[in-house]
Amino acid sequence: MSNAADLAKFANDGLSGAVLQVINAITNTQVSTSSSTFADIGLEATITPSSVNSKILVFANITGVRKLTNNTFAEFQLLRGSSTLYFFESSAGRNGSTDEIAVGGISTNFLDSPATTSATTYKVQFASANNNASILVQTTGNRVSTSSMTLMEIAG
Repeated sequence: MSNAADLAKFANDGLSGAVLQVINAITNTQVSTSSSTFADIGLEATITPSSVNSKILVFANITGVRKLTNNTFAEFQLLRGSSTLYFFESSAGRNGSTDEIAVGGISTNFLDSPATTSATTYKVQFASANNNASILVQTTGNRVSTSSMTLMEIAG
């Protein structure tokens, strides 16, 4: 499809379920938090739906999740703009111990109905539940790993 008008026409031609566009984003910047206040992990992507009837299928894969010390655990949430869509992990690394734990990867998918044709941003945030120890993402010991997000516009 050559332009937004062609995409919008395709979206409104009764082709429900067709994939209209795909957006991908990655980050490999290590981030950490010791706060129970949710913070960005640097993983976000923006899509402009071609129809208000379109759905957005969100896939997020967060890698290199690690709890350092103290008895805490990681929490993750998915947002559209500044609004939380849902919490998709509430206890990564929870074991009642002060030991360091490498959790590994955490993934989610979510089918959203934003009902807009405006640019829409999705992002992932994380927190240290007990507000007392560091949670890291995008790290694997001495290396940095890559997290990714894919947005797919699905014709409604």
